[in-house]
Amino acid sequence: MLEQIEINPQGPARCSIIWLHGLGADGHDFEPLLREWRLADSLGARILLPHAPPRPVTLNGGMVMRAWYDIYDLGFSGREDQEGIRRASGWLLELIEGEQARGIDSANILLAGFSQGGALSLYTAVRFPAPLAGVLALSSYLPLADRLGPEKRADPAALTIRMDHGDQDQVVAPAIAARSRDRLLSEGFRVDFHSWHMAHSLCPPQMESLHRWITARLGRTRTDPVDGDQSGARREHPQ
Repeated sequence: MLEQIEINPQGPARCSIIWLHGLGADGHDFEPLLREWRLADSLGARILLPHAPPRPVTLNGGMVMRAWYDIYDLGFSGREDQEGIRRASGWLLELIEGEQARGIDSANILLAGFSQGGALSLYTAVRFPAPLAGVLALSSYLPLADRLGPEKRADPAALTIRMDHGDQDQVVAPAIAARSRDRLLSEGFRVDFHSWHMAHSLCPPQMESLHRWITARLGRTRTDPVDGDQSGARREHPQ
């Protein structure tokens, strides 16, 4: 199992959030934000923030850093680390199975991640056959997109996907995120796509929106309207 940070509610957990960091970061990257949101207590959520193991990354000249899989270039449309992506997806599946063994139904497990972590969350969610609370991909893309058709196991009508991206992103270009969104839509998945005026990062208005969305996905009153739960919705957020 991966090393991880775990944030637990005061009482029994009723849902789980598995949040994956980006390339070169670690599980501490989003820990302050998630603690600030107090989701553990407000939702009864157990939050897992795993650390990717260190490995050489081709994009960065072979430098060893925490990475879910290797990255060859920022085009994300040519050669991809298929073996590494599948191996890392297996780690995420182990985390999901671990939460299920602790009594959390998969429908109450939310996958989330930033950049490479969001890519891995997306890749895994569309191949997961049981219901999930949703998947959140921030400043990210869909790996091995050309294999989605034959490999998808999720019910496209049941999986809620939210993608957020900066219109000034110079790491994962906005066009790449849009291409991933369109590929998901072509396979029948619902994608709530939010475009923010920012670079490869998060911004304060976005954080407020994300907090509301997560609360709606995992809240006790599942009949409440869910922000952005629409098929192929695109939302622009100029600042």
